[in-house]
Amino acid sequence: MPIRWTSSATLLEYPLVSIALGPDPSKSELRGHARAIIAIGDIATGVIAPGGVARAAVALGGLAIGGIVLGGCGIGILALAGLALGCLAMGGLAIGYAAIGGLAVGYYAMGGAAFGQFVIGPLHQDPQAVEYFSKLWPGLPIPPGRKLR
Repeated sequence: MPIRWTSSATLLEYPLVSIALGPDPSKSELRGHARAIIAIGDIATGVIAPGGVARAAVALGGLAIGGIVLGGCGIGILALAGLALGCLAMGGLAIGYAAIGGLAVGYYAMGGAAFGQFVIGPLHQDPQAVEYFSKLWPGLPIPPGRKLR
């Protein structure tokens, strides 16, 4: 049974809230697509959007694309996901300018397997990476290791 609801309240001509879940055969839709400031749906597009596929400034979903993203696969400025791609990426596989994860790839990288210009890994620490991550996230536990440079 599909769920479709859109608030009558608007902000800048966009609905404040829209919910679109499940298939709707009457409209020949396989998935609900919510479009609003706060969009909740199988596909969600808005400022804040939780959904299977979410596109928003703050996106949460299986595939999340936007500014701040949280999900299975996340692409954004700040990405926290199993597979995270972003300026600052954190996840199982993190790829970005600064990456923190099990497998981290970035200019600055920290993780179990870290690859990049300046890295913090289980066996070594680059002083530049330690300085960068310490400023980025004060109090972040930096694993002990030997310094290469």
